[in-house]
Amino acid sequence: MAKSKTNYTCTECGGVSNKWAGQCPACAKWNTLVETVVDVGAHRFSTQAQGLVQGAPVQKLSDIAATDVPRVPTGIEEFDRVLGGGLVAGGVVLIGGDPGIGKSTLLLQALANLSKTSKALYVSGEESGAQVALRARRLVIDANDLHLQAEIQLEKILNTLAEQRPQVAVIDSIQTLYSDALTSAPGSVAQVRECAAQLTRVAKQSGITIILVGHVTKEGALAGPRVLEHIVDTVLYFEGDTHSSFRLVRAFKNRFGAVNELGVFAMTEKGLKGVSNPSALFLSQHDAQVPGSCVMVTQEGTRPLLVEVQALVDASHVPNARRLSVGLEQNRLAMLLAVLHRHAGVAAYDQDVFINAVGGVKISEPAADLAVLLAIQSSMRNKPLPRGLVTFGEVGLAGEIRPAPRGQERLREAAKLGFSIALVPKSNLPRQKIEGLQVIGVERIDQAMDKVRELM
Repeated sequence: MAKSKTNYTCTECGGVSNKWAGQCPACAKWNTLVETVVDVGAHRFSTQAQGLVQGAPVQKLSDIAATDVPRVPTGIEEFDRVLGGGLVAGGVVLIGGDPGIGKSTLLLQALANLSKTSKALYVSGEESGAQVALRARRLVIDANDLHLQAEIQLEKILNTLAEQRPQVAVIDSIQTLYSDALTSAPGSVAQVRECAAQLTRVAKQSGITIILVGHVTKEGALAGPRVLEHIVDTVLYFEGDTHSSFRLVRAFKNRFGAVNELGVFAMTEKGLKGVSNPSALFLSQHDAQVPGSCVMVTQEGTRPLLVEVQALVDASHVPNARRLSVGLEQNRLAMLLAVLHRHAGVAAYDQDVFINAVGGVKISEPAADLAVLLAIQSSMRNKPLPRGLVTFGEVGLAGEIRPAPRGQERLREAAKLGFSIALVPKSNLPRQKIEGLQVIGVERIDQAMDKVRELM
């Protein structure tokens, strides 16, 4: 019996190596090479056959008609927002998240809505048909017209798609599928890559919208090779604490819409419900102003959100003062404290500094810098910031306050929610007065601190 040929595939970039190494030679990631079996006979072509293959015709870009892609709404407004307006025929969507966060629940609700007007198929590889039906009954979902198949073999699923011809199909999950063309186990790098590629090919040829559910690693990234994210059209991530009732769905890639869009959901007894005013989730309800609290306006895709940033500064009892940040970048906090000391004269080298973004939201944009520094100063002085104050702005190493994108939309959102004072970069001052909102422009961090002291 011939010995099976093996190689080592990187789970990050999909690169192939003949022998194992601690570091991937393609992407330089450590401990990502996984042994896989090579199927030498399945994809071998002769030189003569390769010479007969005809490629797609070559066209001028100006001769190709560019038309808007029609959207199919799912009936869930927040889900449609993240998708860019709805599902696209022939599109492939990959959605990942921690176990139990609500991926299957959201997709079951969406398919139940779609099944009322079009043919929808739910392929379950992790649950039996009875389990899916029980979940639909528990969530009081009207899924009488929804078609269901409990199967994990790729060839049988492809045959079902060819016979049934649904408009939308959900594969839950891609890690449970296996193909007979490969000898490796389900969930391996080769199986995940091959199954995703075959399903994508079918989606493009037949016009079926396919939604793939993906597992995540302990670091929170999608399990399997990173090439999986390049194959699909849209990549969505579920975020949020499983102990909290709120969930965030964020788009990291979308060939048919804007990236970094955010959908906010609340987990209820009847499934996930969209939140119409998500800014209320990220603002604490204080009876009176408290020290160390500052409200900022962040931008998630096309949506401005108001988030409360909290700071706690306390005397350190250890030689090395602690710096802890939840929801904001940890390394940026140390940089901001150095800027605060050098350009505003506020020293915190002997103080423990803790920063938190309320509601479990993660803020990655640098426009949160000014809010963080104002919250730190408020906590150090033990004096609350003025009521109705909102701010945003990036702080540079030279102490300057740089403008943030979409400043007008941020200010209008703050005024709509009842805030009366806005401390913003001078370049973000509005051209026209915003009713009910006093906008103060500053250029440097020491000016911002002086303005806040005057308002107090």
